[in-house]
Amino acid sequence: MQDYEESVSFLGTWGPFQRRVFFLLCLTSVPCGYNILSVIFLLASPPHHCHIPAHSNLSQDWIQASIPVQQVAGRPETSSCSRYELALVQNLSALGTRPSLELVLNLSALGSSPETLLSSLKQEGCRDGWTYSTEYYESTVVSEFNLVCSDQWKQPLTSFVYFLGGLCGCLVSGQISDRFGRKPVLFSAIAMISIFSCAVAFAPSWPVFTVLFFMMGLGQLASYIVVFVLGSEVLIGSTRVFFTNLWLPFVYVFSMMLLPGTAYLVRNWRHLSLLMAVPGIACIPLWWLVPESPRWLVSRGRLQEAELLLRSAALENRVEAPHLIFVSAKVEKESLPAESLSFLDLLKTTNIRNMTLMLWLIWFSMSVSYFGLSFNMSSLYGNPFLNYFLVTVVELPGYTASWLAACYLPRRLSFISFTLLGALALLLIQITLHSHAALTLTLVLLGKFGVLAGTGVLYMFTGELSPTVIRNTAMSSCAMFSRVGSSVSPYLLQFAVFYQFLPWIIVGSLSLLSVLLCVFLPETFRQPLPDTIQQMAPTQRFRWPWASTSPEKDDGKLAKDQTTAPEVICTTHL
Repeated sequence: MQDYEESVSFLGTWGPFQRRVFFLLCLTSVPCGYNILSVIFLLASPPHHCHIPAHSNLSQDWIQASIPVQQVAGRPETSSCSRYELALVQNLSALGTRPSLELVLNLSALGSSPETLLSSLKQEGCRDGWTYSTEYYESTVVSEFNLVCSDQWKQPLTSFVYFLGGLCGCLVSGQISDRFGRKPVLFSAIAMISIFSCAVAFAPSWPVFTVLFFMMGLGQLASYIVVFVLGSEVLIGSTRVFFTNLWLPFVYVFSMMLLPGTAYLVRNWRHLSLLMAVPGIACIPLWWLVPESPRWLVSRGRLQEAELLLRSAALENRVEAPHLIFVSAKVEKESLPAESLSFLDLLKTTNIRNMTLMLWLIWFSMSVSYFGLSFNMSSLYGNPFLNYFLVTVVELPGYTASWLAACYLPRRLSFISFTLLGALALLLIQITLHSHAALTLTLVLLGKFGVLAGTGVLYMFTGELSPTVIRNTAMSSCAMFSRVGSSVSPYLLQFAVFYQFLPWIIVGSLSLLSVLLCVFLPETFRQPLPDTIQQMAPTQRFRWPWASTSPEKDDGKLAKDQTTAPEVICTTHL
């Protein structure tokens, strides 16, 4: 909307009005970042074993030996879902026999020995419930509702429902905000986060918790999307670039870093849920300070409201507004393409269809890698709060690296380099997981850095590959597949049942798949951006990485004022 930006250029780019909007929007992003991965702490699964009732009248030796010991990765671990038959153990304890702690005994000596071979005893399930470790968590949703053993499937399902709510919020919030405005949707989403974060703290059962958790996820992702859009539309020039590409992600990460500290201090999941509502409640009064998007008001034909808002902004900036602000409003509407494009146009031609399918698969793979890595942190040894804090802090240099690379380096080379670095680090984890804890954590952080930096480049790469007339639709479709990836990522841990390193192998392999697919995408760095689908097809064919990236002749079809990639590098997120 070049005409719009020319109309509001009298405001400048960094006056008091822009500064106020800049910082207020950053504050409204805190509830979203603070709650995004709350599922990791609310649904944490503490170490547990079958409960032995106090009235069992067992000797101290039999109390300690009543839980079977298994060898996991060369380390002895007590069984989480079985115990020796309690009635049999009670009889042996009453007879005065002692359990044998040895795994191998001379079977011929059992008749005369007062010891009983534990491996010869039958096992049963946890009929009297479970005893959970309180080393890191006083209580979680898993420990309170016993989402373990035969009900273990409910834990990843709950995470899936939470991210499914985010998927629905991603699909619905855009259409609602286009019709009713950015500001109402933003604060409605923040209110949903606060209300349902409080509500889940009083959930009496797992089904009720799951429903409320879905509603919480519905507002969570919608909040961030609207903040991003509102900031992109209110701010202009270099201020918008700095906000959308660096400062907003930084504030988002800082708010994520607050969660492990809060979870460390508050070990009860119900109390933690109540505290997670505080940032959203604190943002509600900002309703009276955050303006509606004047760009959206203009697009809806509400020119008087937009002009009144901009004149107030001019007064705040102490500049004089022109007598007529939106002189070119009619010209702008006439310049819009007459052709109405839809989601199906992304699959219309062979070239665009191949590119679209590749991008969808890349976005899905990167999302599974990002969220799967976060969920797999629970399988690492050490303090979970410190591990989560470190894996969040590494996002700061990740965002910075992706921003710098996107400004100065080719898109395809940047994405392949970052993602390949992350994939190799994640695949090496299976070598160090049980032997070098510090090295394993370093590889995890390096993997997170590579995946996140690659994802940052992917945002801009996708926007530059898509023609202007359908760029928003293309980005929305990719975001939808990204949400699908985040929804299935909680199930990655379940693959550890087949092979303990399988979750890490899947995450690393999906990152490698993204690298392979990116090889076949055309380079867009310093290339003209396509405005129409007709312009895109002849100029952006698939090339091998070593092929020349010079633009082909367009026979005069490209628009004379077509924007080049470096000029919109930081505004293609939408």
